[in-house]
Amino acid sequence: MSTEGPPNRRGRLLVAAPALVDPNFARAVVLMLEHSADGALGLVLNRPTPLVSREALPAHLAELMPGDERVFEGGPVQPEAVILLADFTDPPAAANLAFGSVGIVDPEAAAGGSGGLRAIRAFGGYAGWAGGQLERELEEEAWIDAAAEAEDVFTDDHDGLWARVMERKGGSWRLIARMPRDPRMN
Repeated sequence: MSTEGPPNRRGRLLVAAPALVDPNFARAVVLMLEHSADGALGLVLNRPTPLVSREALPAHLAELMPGDERVFEGGPVQPEAVILLADFTDPPAAANLAFGSVGIVDPEAAAGGSGGLRAIRAFGGYAGWAGGQLERELEEEAWIDAAAEAEDVFTDDHDGLWARVMERKGGSWRLIARMPRDPRMN
């Protein structure tokens, strides 16, 4: 028996399987920011809220945001907590890299302006799992693992993200990507 733990999903996407019934995660695409034996944390990428970032964030963070950029619902845990994700031109400037040049903006360092950011997005709340919980959900096939790309995080096609990631996986995932939300409506 192997003593190795489950694969670390940090920097990966978890795509809600069609059978996942939790309304918080129906057709959700989650970018994993942390994953260890103690638990996991991610951000739902495809749930914009009506809140405009510049109006909802403190002034020093609001100035980093594009004019009409929305705050996204990152998940059901601590919805008042804000996490800023950015695509950094200088990745070591990130407080914590998720993958490639995409990482978390340090709110204290952000006071200097938006230099060095190709894109930025604000998330209110996050998705969290206790130790072993995500592994159980993966065993139950509630989530589909996929590679993340910067354009997934900053896309304006929120409604199409789930299907686009499934299409990109190829094979039988393409068929699933084309399924209607309610198969009875086919």
